[in-house]
Amino acid sequence: MAPPAPRAPQAPTPPVGSDGPAHLVSRKSKNAKRAGRAEAGAAASSDAPGLVERTWATDTGTVELQQDTYVPGAWVLRVNGVPSSHIVPDRPDQLEFEYMRWFSTVLEDHVSSHLDPTALRVLHLGGGACSMARYLAWRYPQARQVVVELDAALATLVREWLDLPRAPLLRIRPGEARAVTESLSETSRDIVIRDVFAGEQTPGHLRTLEFARHVDRVLAPDGLYLLNVGDTRNLKGTRAEVAALLEVFEHVAAVADAPMLKGRRYGNVVLAASHAPLPAAGSADAAALGRELLGGSLPAQYKDTAWCRELAADTRPWLDKPADPVPEGPDAA
Repeated sequence: MAPPAPRAPQAPTPPVGSDGPAHLVSRKSKNAKRAGRAEAGAAASSDAPGLVERTWATDTGTVELQQDTYVPGAWVLRVNGVPSSHIVPDRPDQLEFEYMRWFSTVLEDHVSSHLDPTALRVLHLGGGACSMARYLAWRYPQARQVVVELDAALATLVREWLDLPRAPLLRIRPGEARAVTESLSETSRDIVIRDVFAGEQTPGHLRTLEFARHVDRVLAPDGLYLLNVGDTRNLKGTRAEVAALLEVFEHVAAVADAPMLKGRRYGNVVLAASHAPLPAAGSADAAALGRELLGGSLPAQYKDTAWCRELAADTRPWLDKPADPVPEGPDAA
C-alpha cells in the first residue's frame, strides 16, 4: 500500500445510527492540535494487547510493527519493509494516511447521495491492518464488509492485534484480489475499494480494462469503485487506469494534491468511478468536496469526469495478455 501523510485532527463525524478517518508523503506535522488529540487517546492505545515492536514471518515475506514516533500510542505496520498501514488501536475514526482520508471524503459524499448508509456492502481489495475497514465500521456500524488479504498469516495477526468487528459485519477473506472478485455474484457490493500493492506497485492484473469490468459486474447500479494509484511524475499509470474506467463507467473522478497532479513528484492519486453521477466542476457538491479536501495536512484537489477525459485523451487502457489471465503487469506488454 502507498501510505501518505497524517492530517491535522478533526472532530469525528458521528457514525450513522449513533447518538452522537510513495508513494510516501512526509509524515511531519507542526500542528499542536494534532499532537494534543494524539495524547488524549495515547495511554490505552499504547497498552493495546498483542501490539509489540517486532517482526513476524508471514506467507508473503515479513511484517513489522513499529511505534509511531509522531503519534503517541499509534503504530505503523510495514509489509516487506514498506509502510502499509497506520494503527491507532482505540481510534478507528483516526485515519493518518492522507489518501485514506480522500477515500473517506469521496465515499461519504457518494453514500449520502446514492446509497443506503444502513445497508452498505463493502469489498476491500487489500487488507493490511484493516484501517479503512475499521473506519467504515465506526462510521457505518451496520455495514457488511469483506476484506480480501493475500497473506493469510497477516490476516490472522491483525485479528489478534485489534478488536475488529466479527462476521458478518467484518470478514477477512484470505485470497488473491482478482480471483475473489471474479468469484462474486453480480451486483453484490455497493462499494469496492482497491488498495493492493506488491512492494510499491499495484499488480498489473488489477489495473486492466478487463479487471475494471469485473468490478463493474460486482457493483450495484449506483455503487462506487475507489482506487489508490501510486504513480510517477508522468502519471502514466493514472492515465491508463482512467482510460480503462472511462470505458466502463459513465462517471470518473480523481483526487490528489496539486504537485502530484502537475507532475512534480511521485505519490498517490485516488480515483473514483460509478454509473451514478459524481460531482461535476462548478456544482455545489463539487465545491463542498473541494473545501473538505483542502482542509487536510496535505491539501488536495477534486477533479471531475471532464477533467479525467482530458487527462486520458489518446491514452489506451492496459489490457490482459491474451494467453495469461493473470498478467505480470501492463508494462510487460
